[in-house]
Amino acid sequence: MSIVKIRKIAYKDNETIAQLIREVLIEMGVPKVGTAYEDASLDKMYESYDQSGSSYFVVEEEGVVIGGAGIAPLENGAPEVCELQKMYFLSKARGKGLGFKMIQTCLDFAKKEGYAQCYLETMPYMEAARKLYHKVGFASLDKPIGDTGHYSCQAWMIKEL
Repeated sequence: MSIVKIRKIAYKDNETIAQLIREVLIEMGVPKVGTAYEDASLDKMYESYDQSGSSYFVVEEEGVVIGGAGIAPLENGAPEVCELQKMYFLSKARGKGLGFKMIQTCLDFAKKEGYAQCYLETMPYMEAARKLYHKVGFASLDKPIGDTGHYSCQAWMIKEL
């Protein structure tokens, strides 16, 4: 049985996690424009999440990063609302319950930071992800909140913390 652990991102993970996220976005057929693919923060994830109210976590298997997810304040949103961001896993990491564990890690962090709600954006056709989000208590919204710049993401969800 392989050893899997969730930990905070380190500076050394920047290149790996950027490459992983872009690889998964391409695999999923996500547009490169209006999504996380073109975020400037993607190449400096450690620095982007190394601030108050933010944290990014990676999942490692046998010392190799196989996924990640983060929490940050919702851009141009209410101060009590955070966003679950950049949750992506390599195909070999899916279907093992890691997404559920990662969401719990992120939501625990959000609660400790004092957030009242957690928002996320995804693609309507990412059915497995949306099913997982519903399972952990996220509810669908009719329109986006805040202003993430991810106008190509057409599914929005929120959860009370």
